[in-house]
Amino acid sequence: MNVASGGAGMYARARGAASEQDRLVQQFAPLVKRIAYHMLARLPASVQVEDLIQAGMIGLLEASRKFDHGKGASFETYAGIRIRGAMLDDVRKGDWAPRSVHRNSRLVSGAIRAVEAKLGRDAKDHEVAAELDMSLEDYYAILNDTAGSKLFSFEDLLEAGAPTEVGGEHEPFDGLEDERFRKALADAIDKLPERERLVLSLYYDEELNLKEIGAVLGVSESRVSQLHSQCAARLRARMADWRDS
Repeated sequence: MNVASGGAGMYARARGAASEQDRLVQQFAPLVKRIAYHMLARLPASVQVEDLIQAGMIGLLEASRKFDHGKGASFETYAGIRIRGAMLDDVRKGDWAPRSVHRNSRLVSGAIRAVEAKLGRDAKDHEVAAELDMSLEDYYAILNDTAGSKLFSFEDLLEAGAPTEVGGEHEPFDGLEDERFRKALADAIDKLPERERLVLSLYYDEELNLKEIGAVLGVSESRVSQLHSQCAARLRARMADWRDS
């Protein structure tokens, strides 16, 4: 083999790979902005969309370098996961939520789990509030605080048990690629109360914002936020059994 021709071939392949990465980044840059604004609706005003976009672009660059066309998934699907993950990591580094919010989030998940274990069915709002020994209004206030301080994504559900503090010793669930875990998660989502399941579908599949979902359901944006937070807590409570086993 001619060394010169071999070197030229390697150089050409490297240039081709770099060109393909540039093309993917340029083509899917609008996806970063769309995901950033979608996430921003779940975050307090202190989070800047420019920071989310910057983190998302890093995720897109990583996706363009690591994407394997032979895996079968589309680049857009793969990139979306990496972009959201990069944004989540960036948000978690800031840890702008008070400790009380993280503590209350764990308390809600624990209360839901306790009520559903006793009754053998979906826990209703007033039952969770009673388990927490608080009024329904105070319970809703906790849900609103949780919604305004912690971003929730399906990636979060692939983490062990109830959430630890953002930016703390929180590592992705070891069985992320475990198909049995994914099936358990899918089953848990299928068994959610109908309205919570619809909120998830409209938010994650249809990518509607909270105001648009409220219009579909005929409720306020605040109520959609509460449903979303309660849904997250319910799923974490139900997936805790998987962690414990």
